[in-house]
Amino acid sequence: MLRTPTGGAGTGAAAGDRLVSIGTVLNQLRDEFPEVTISKIRFLEAEGLVEPRRTASGYRKFSPQDVERLAQILRMQRDHYLPLKVIREHLDALARGEQIKLPAPGRRSNLLEGGWEQDAEPPTAARIGRAELLAAAEVSETELVEWESYGLISEADSGGYDPETITVARLVADLGRFGLEPRHLRAVKAAADREAGLIEQVVAPLRRHRNPQTRAHAEATAQELAAQSVRLHAALVQTALGIRLQ
Repeated sequence: MLRTPTGGAGTGAAAGDRLVSIGTVLNQLRDEFPEVTISKIRFLEAEGLVEPRRTASGYRKFSPQDVERLAQILRMQRDHYLPLKVIREHLDALARGEQIKLPAPGRRSNLLEGGWEQDAEPPTAARIGRAELLAAAEVSETELVEWESYGLISEADSGGYDPETITVARLVADLGRFGLEPRHLRAVKAAADREAGLIEQVVAPLRRHRNPQTRAHAEATAQELAAQSVRLHAALVQTALGIRLQ
């Protein structure tokens, strides 16, 4: 059981508390969390998990409560493998003075199937067959064959398709209604492959790390980087088109 008086995101600094820069926060956290980066702290802020004050010129200033909150978040990710949504719920409960129960350290939570051991291989999402893909995406065999010929969709080496392929198929079909053909989308696929390669470069050293917790954290890091990469891509496209960001 865990209980703490730490406040929620946006808690103001108490009288006498010294506000510090994001660089100072990084130095304070790195003794316990050597993999933490400024980008990671900014990402947690963007997700609404911590809300530092801002100076008139826009610089972030963190209170001791903010730093402790960040440490709590990083511990929940590192030791209990909790997704950010669950971490936010736990922190909100703590701010209300409630007690929470965390998964045992060293075990990774699987919200669908009940969990698996840290050093065990995580379960692989069930793949779907070709007929299931066609039905779920509401596309024809002819369309699927064409998309496969351009490399937009591919079958796994062990057979079947990843469930996310349904989303890809639907999006390709939707874009086709605007006149964007599969040959036009090869550049999008190539860009996605390059982004995945960059993320793999960052994650690969974590997977080879001597610390088993660091190795286990590699997947969460890859997911976080992928989310930020998608957001950056969307922002760049919108900026290039002169569209106001939502």
